[in-house]
Parts: sequence; C-alpha cells; structure tokens
Amino acid sequence: MQKEEETGKSKAKLSFADDYCLCRVEQEGKMPTWKITILRLGALVCITQFLLGATLGYGMTFNSALLAVIFGSVILQVVGFAVGVIAAREGLTTSLIARWAGFGKVGSALIGLIMAIAIGGWFAVQNELFAKGMYGATKFLSIPIWTLITGGIVILIVIFGIKMLAYVAYIALPAFLISLGIAAVKMFSGHDFMTLLNSPAPGPALALPVAISMVAGAFMIGAVITPDIARFLSKGRQVFWMVLISTFVGELTICLIAVLMAHTVGSADIMNIMISLAGLFGGLMLVLSILQINNANLYIISLNFNNSMSVLFNTKISRAIITVILGVVFTLLSTFGVIKYFVSFLMLLGAAIPPIAGIVIVDYFVFKRDRNVLNESKKSGGLPSSCEIWNPIAMVSWVCAFLVGYIYRESGVSTLNSLIVSAVLYFILMKIVGAIQKKPYAQFKRSEEIS
Repeated sequence: MQKEEETGKSKAKLSFADDYCLCRVEQEGKMPTWKITILRLGALVCITQFLLGATLGYGMTFNSALLAVIFGSVILQVVGFAVGVIAAREGLTTSLIARWAGFGKVGSALIGLIMAIAIGGWFAVQNELFAKGMYGATKFLSIPIWTLITGGIVILIVIFGIKMLAYVAYIALPAFLISLGIAAVKMFSGHDFMTLLNSPAPGPALALPVAISMVAGAFMIGAVITPDIARFLSKGRQVFWMVLISTFVGELTICLIAVLMAHTVGSADIMNIMISLAGLFGGLMLVLSILQINNANLYIISLNFNNSMSVLFNTKISRAIITVILGVVFTLLSTFGVIKYFVSFLMLLGAAIPPIAGIVIVDYFVFKRDRNVLNESKKSGGLPSSCEIWNPIAMVSWVCAFLVGYIYRESGVSTLNSLIVSAVLYFILMKIVGAIQKKPYAQFKRSEEIS
C-alpha cells in the first residue's frame, strides 16, 4: 500500500514537472484566477500587440482602426471563452481536447503539429525583434548573434514550465506598461489629442476587412490555445473574467495607443516609435515584453508537439527536451529575417487556425459525442480509455474552411469566414454521414490505445 502511494506521488511530481502535458491537471496543480489572468494579459500586452497597432495606425485612421480592433476582439473573446470553458472542465491541453472533441487521435496529432509550426513562426518573428532591440540598445555583436542569445534565454526559462513563465510576467508586464505610459504622456503632451484622432494614415491605405482579419488572426491562435493555460482554472466564470480582461484590456488599450503613436511618429517601426517617445528605457522595456511573449510561444509549442509525438510515434519525450530541440530550430529560423513576411503570416493564421475552434466547439457543446467518457474518466483523474482513431469529416471541414478563408481573405473577414464555414460544414457533414449510419451523428472506429 505504501509503495502504491509512493508511486502515485512520483507520478504526480512527474506530471507537474511536465506541466501535465499529456494528462489532466490535478486539483493540486490548479492556480488562482488572478495569476492566470496576468499570464494571459502578459501574452496580449506585448510587443506583438504593439506591432499590430502600429501596422494598423500606419495604414488607417484612428476611427477605422478602432472598428477593426473592436470587431477582431469580439471574435477572439467568443472563441477564447468557449474553448477555455472546455479546458477548465476537463483540465486538458488544446491538443488533448481535440482528441475527444472532433479530431480523434491522429487528427489531434496533425492539428498539434500545425499549431506548433504556426506558433513557431511567431516565435521566430518575435525573436528577431528581440535581437534587433538588443542590438539597437547595445550596438554590440550583430543581429544574427543576438538572435541566438535571445533564443537561448527563452529556452532556459521555458524549460522550468508555467510557474517560471508567470514569474517573468510579473516583472515584464508592469515594466512594459510603465514604459508605454511614459511614451503616451510624451505623445499627448507634444501633440493635440483631437488632431491625432483625426489625422490621416501616414502610410498606404489598409482595408477594414483585412485589418479585422489581422487583429483576429494575430491572436486567434492565442484564443484557440486558451485551454493550454485555462486548464489551470477550475470554473467557467473564472475563464470568462480571464478572457474578458485580457482580451479587451490588451487589445483596446495597447493596440489603440500604438495606432496613435504610429500617427505621431509617422512610422510602423515599433522600436523607432518607442525610442522616439520614451528613449532608451522604452526600447529596453519593449525588448523585455518580447521575452515574455516568446516564453509563452515556446511553452505552447512544447505542449502541442509533445501530444503529436506521443500519437504519431508512440513515444513520450520530456517536455523540457522538446523545448530545447524546437527552441533551437525556431531560433535558427529567426536568423533569416522572417519579419518581412509579418502581414502575410497574419493572413495565413487568420484562415488556418479558427476552423480548429469551430469544429471543437460544435463537437463538444452540440454533439457531445465523447462527453460521457470524459466525465467518467474525470472521476478518477485520468484520461478516457478509448478515443476515435481519426475523424475524416473534421479534417475535410478544416481544409475546406481554411481554403475559403484564405482564398477570399479580402472579401469580408477571413478569420470569421473560416470559423463559421468549419462549424457549419462539420455540423452538416456529421449529420449526413450519421443519417447514413442510422445514428444521430457520425461515429468512426475507436481505439483503446490513446497514446
């Protein structure tokens, strides 16, 4: 009996060391709402948000940018809350939720790889910004060398898991807000506020539908992977406040201040903006915020890739080892100047990532196909004993929704288009195939080998 208890304790320690990447978060692993909210807010109040706001401000008037941010934020709020509630109930990562909510074992592995690659692109973009900031502040070494140094710093932090990420956020978030406040005071003291609000865009015009897709697309992957941090919460109302505060405070405040700053300086270069308005301190704080968001990026990459490896190759690798390997790969990628593809990358994400959420939401809340097995396994704190091997309808729906969103990315809002198409198409096809099978909805072959 004592031996069994010791084994259980060792398993719990192992699970916590890997941040429960392939199992449910146990009650002892749950965290207070305010801690998770700060972590989530830190992922939004960051360099990426500032870069997005400056890009909008360079190509739009303030009123047009405001509309784009509001519409994009609403989309993010709804998606983040829906999938976050699932995570709080089940205590599972995004990839594990997808395994029992639409995609099946193989499908969830493929989706995990897609998300890992997408977030890896974010990591590379922001690591390059990190390196440029350090080089601009020090004029020492070179940008390629700095990308290796900054990438290495992030890898070392992420190895220690979500608690270390939270500690960095406690420092980086206030520091970034202080520097932003200094820049804002200088901006408003030197320029008439109404003049700034009504000033024309300093750069080439950016269409409203494209701008909304950029806003939603920039953080849609963050909304879709909300479960990766929301699983540390216990209740749906905690998720609601976490998503509401982080999305609207992060999006509206930071993005719109960046819009006005772009108008003030007449540039979309965020480092130039911050140094012009807040001096070297502003530039250094901007760099610190990049560290914060890239910590989250690499952490999420390690979770998704871990799930994919366990399914596709039937092997379990330490999250820390995966963090090092993928951190090195995407750090090397950042040395090739990927930031020049920033806008195109946002449009691609805006079409590719939302369909995942659309399918998961319909399967979990509408069809509830695996809710019983999830509920039963939750009583023992484990995972269900079986799952679908794969769901071809989910994959077809995802591909079709992605193509619609990307091909018609300048007609309407591609992010919303792909989200709606995936949900509607998945619902219809599941019903049609279910009718053929003489069932309420389609069911596919299951396996008792869940990893």
